Amino acid sequence: MTRIVHLIRHGQSTFNLHYETTGEDPGHIDARLTELGLSQVEEARRRMAEEPVDLVIASPLTRALQTAHGVFGDRDVPVLVTCKHRERLESSCDVGRSPALLGADFPHWSFDHLADPWWHAGELDTRGLPYEPEDVFQERVRHFAEWVDARPETAIAVVGHGTFFRHLTGRWMNNCEVVSVRGPLVGAAETVV
Repeated sequence: MTRIVHLIRHGQSTFNLHYETTGEDPGHIDARLTELGLSQVEEARRRMAEEPVDLVIASPLTRALQTAHGVFGDRDVPVLVTCKHRERLESSCDVGRSPALLGADFPHWSFDHLADPWWHAGELDTRGLPYEPEDVFQERVRHFAEWVDARPETAIAVVGHGTFFRHLTGRWMNNCEVVSVRGPLVGAAETVV
């Protein structure tokens, strides 16, 4: 059976809304979903309702966790929260929160396996935010694709982020868009259109 990986970008966040309107970073650390984002999640839940899924892999950024819970929370499917496919840290919304805070907001999932901080914590930019270098980010994208390809499940849903998925697939995804990749994720940028 051919492996299928459903990539699902999170719904619209408060950061997305502000940035699309003003072009400025609003300083929303670990941004949450907007009302529109929540309705996008509901639509994605309906689209994915008939798709078999053996495993959900969710980024620990709140907007992705809200999306994963909204799309798959009523299904009996394991959810693995991992920072392997967190967003590239280049904006305030990409700074995460501690595993303890995430666990308080999402008590049905485990976060104690995450480091604190689990997001990129390197050199600061002029705004005082850590900025993930391009080579570090590209290596992380490659490693994630290899990690997913080595997993035993045949139907995986990955809930994550726009920039990460663009580098993984070669295309930009809208909020709550689903892109399904049949076969390996390594090299997906050459096969996804």
